[in-house]
Amino acid sequence: MKTLKSILENAFPYTVQGDENIGITGITIDSRQVKPGFLFIAIRGTVTDGHQYIKTAVDLGAVAVCCEDASGITEGTSTVITNDSAIAAGHIASAFHDHPSRKLTMVGVTGTNGKTTVATLLHSLFTNLGNKCGLLSTVENIIGDTRIAATHTTPDAINLNALLDKMVEEGCNYCFMEVSSHAIHQHRITGLSFQLGIFTNITHDHLDYHKTFENYIKAKKAFFDHLDRDAFALVNKDDRNGMVMIQNCKASCFTYALHSQADFQARIIEHDLRGMLLKIGGQEAWFQLVGKFNAYNLLAVYGSAFLLGVPEDEIITELSKLKPVSGRFEYLRNDNGVIALIDYAHTPDALLNVLETINAIRSKNETLFTVVGCGGNRDHEKRPVMANVACVGSDRVILTSDNPRNENPEAILADMMTGVKAQDFKKVLKITDREEAIKTAISMANPNDIILIAGKGHETYQEIKGVRHPFDDRKVFSELSKKMN
Repeated sequence: MKTLKSILENAFPYTVQGDENIGITGITIDSRQVKPGFLFIAIRGTVTDGHQYIKTAVDLGAVAVCCEDASGITEGTSTVITNDSAIAAGHIASAFHDHPSRKLTMVGVTGTNGKTTVATLLHSLFTNLGNKCGLLSTVENIIGDTRIAATHTTPDAINLNALLDKMVEEGCNYCFMEVSSHAIHQHRITGLSFQLGIFTNITHDHLDYHKTFENYIKAKKAFFDHLDRDAFALVNKDDRNGMVMIQNCKASCFTYALHSQADFQARIIEHDLRGMLLKIGGQEAWFQLVGKFNAYNLLAVYGSAFLLGVPEDEIITELSKLKPVSGRFEYLRNDNGVIALIDYAHTPDALLNVLETINAIRSKNETLFTVVGCGGNRDHEKRPVMANVACVGSDRVILTSDNPRNENPEAILADMMTGVKAQDFKKVLKITDREEAIKTAISMANPNDIILIAGKGHETYQEIKGVRHPFDDRKVFSELSKKMN
């Protein structure tokens, strides 16, 4: 148990009404999780305002409340008043758990595409080098040998610090984590100490939340603005906003690139659907990842490991052993010789990268099918762009559902169809049911044809009207192939 005073010792601008020496047994931003002795932090969220639930939290036993508006709080309840409860939550969560990020080598990866691959490859690399590591990613969270399903790319500040504390308790010395733009903007990572920040790229995404591309860039840049002087920043110099990220950055800044002069450089020598030969750091090696976008990911991992003190030969040797991340350009082949590539590509740029990679490798004697949709309750502007990208890069296109969430899937497909040009109408099918869309692609494909199933990647569900129904593109392709054989 900690006192309220000890939790607030290093934090943020605030005033306290009531007893600062009261004991705190837990902290939460969810009033439903309050237990006697808890500190409840009322945050103004995008959907609900935690201030509406202060009375509920106190009735359930909260002995202290952190909020921006103290009106109506029961007399005798210790109250921490601050200008921004979200910022306060990060500092409070970190202090409550004795600042676990300071006891780990924290590496954060931000960018539109590549976050999961870079973070996961770093985790695998450092684990294989004999370290006990933690991973916080879109796919899963890992603490040593324990795997925990992930619900968000970056957890909220309370759960995030609890996970980091568990990593310290389990003896981890590294944590590799994805840092989403939402998490930066919502201060979920406030109060954490990072030793290395990595920028992969930035493209059109999440404008449903950030509203403008400029705001999206600012959110990403804020991560680097807050790195300490003794930290490292590593950015993709080939991305036109790469150098923007490190303007005014206090950390030691380094760059990586395939086409520009940079601190870490690489060149693709040859590639096929199973991997590529890459010259990196002056050495040539075969890697089990495919495509230019993965060359960038491997280079980011290489540069990061080098900055963290791993000898160059060890980095190359271990990287060459690593397999693709689940749902990222994942290769399947059925008994009829039809190839499926499962990829999480859910932005126009990511889809373009995958299609360019496939077209650079394929013989052109086969047909390339693309099965793709767009998520509901997300950026509407990218829908026609996604459809157009699919049409330009594919021989046949099947537009289908992704995670429609609370939108009508037919309305989403109608948005996508506005991006299909007249000359492409004949190559496009619109099939709302995702399983039926994959089945149709398999039935149309001949041996050696390629089916790109894009948008969901590692996900094992389809979200419809608030309910997550079991759906795994990999499993669906394999099971349908057996039934249709």
